[in-house]
Amino acid sequence: MAATLLIDAIKSAVILGGVLTAFAYVTLLERRLLARFQLRVGPNRVGPLGLLQPLADGIKLIFKEHFVPAGADRLVYLVAPLITVVAALFVYAVIPIGPPVRLFGREVTLYVADVNIGVLLVLAASSIGVYGIILGGWASDNKYALLGGLRSSAQVISYELALGLAVLGVVLAAGSLSLVDIVRAQSHLWFIVTQPAAFVLFLIAAFAETNRAPFDLPEAEQELIAGYQTEYGGFTFAMFYLGEYVGVITMGALITTLFLGGWQGPLLPPVLWFLIKVFAVVCVFIWVRATLPRLRYDQLMALGWRVLVPAGLLNLAVTALVIVARG
Repeated sequence: MAATLLIDAIKSAVILGGVLTAFAYVTLLERRLLARFQLRVGPNRVGPLGLLQPLADGIKLIFKEHFVPAGADRLVYLVAPLITVVAALFVYAVIPIGPPVRLFGREVTLYVADVNIGVLLVLAASSIGVYGIILGGWASDNKYALLGGLRSSAQVISYELALGLAVLGVVLAAGSLSLVDIVRAQSHLWFIVTQPAAFVLFLIAAFAETNRAPFDLPEAEQELIAGYQTEYGGFTFAMFYLGEYVGVITMGALITTLFLGGWQGPLLPPVLWFLIKVFAVVCVFIWVRATLPRLRYDQLMALGWRVLVPAGLLNLAVTALVIVARG
């Protein structure tokens, strides 16, 4: 029992360290890729090839002056960014990054826990993350921040439905809610082939869930200054920033797990395949941000309710009919 707990603690520490390091360098990757898309150079001064830029940014944010607005609810104001970060990191407890391996005579799984309702746990954790945004906007005592929080809540509620419907198609095809079982069910054919509509729905909803362009309405600077994070600065702002980019990596990991076969692939080590696929999905997120303009809020809601939800229901019905016909 003690050995099992120790192994789980080590795996958790390794995963958290890897995700936080990935967060730092995804910010650098985005800045460099956006610069290339826009025919600029991007950050290249701090360290060789600019590789120490995330460290410089982190030090700057830590030592920036921190203040709480006079009319803010101090406790909620400080706790809100923490909720966003914890919810974003919690998901990695059930995401498998590779098959079991043998280390020191023991079989070690490359995930913290294989929960038989792993998909539901992931959806629940992603839904909790929006509480940090809502509470941060409300506690800031700023009408623009509050409007940003309200926008985010409406956006997440709308697109969570499309996201869930897309996942249900995969769950029906795999016959399990376990993420490990879903990966194993793709040993012969990835679900991006058998569930292309679900993949497109999930990808679009993932942009909205992470408040990424073209769905970054909660922080639209033309209308809301900076939205829910208007009154945040220094380390508390960095925590919101961390939550957003970890969310992007999380969506990349989920898309890889649900539709791209997870760790499976020829020749290369399984963990390397998983990381390559996540990297490719994150690059797609950055590419879309550089390409598409921000939607109006009415267009955002119309797309969610009038297009994605009916399409998700149709895909779910067709998937169920195909499974019944085969059975």
